[in-house]
Amino acid sequence: MNKLKQRWGIDTNFQLTIIFIVFAITGSASAWLSKPFCLWLGITKSDLGYWFTPVRLLLIFPIYQVLLVLIGFLFGQFKFFWAFEKKMLKRMGLGFLFKE
Repeated sequence: MNKLKQRWGIDTNFQLTIIFIVFAITGSASAWLSKPFCLWLGITKSDLGYWFTPVRLLLIFPIYQVLLVLIGFLFGQFKFFWAFEKKMLKRMGLGFLFKE
């Protein structure tokens, strides 16, 4: 755990615990919200068949990104999650979204 704390620039075990909780809540919430979001968009398994799961996973991705920063903010960890988000998107080749 100390290597992870050092890598992420975290000082306390409490902060690390909060960050893990935020990741857990965000993952569960994004998966849970993807179903009504698909229904709202009119995307159903009967229409897409095999492609339903990959399409749903692609829809979960932006939901997850937004929720990660929002829930991180609610838990007082906005600075960490905003930096985490920017780093992740830059690695995916989407760094142009952030002016710096």
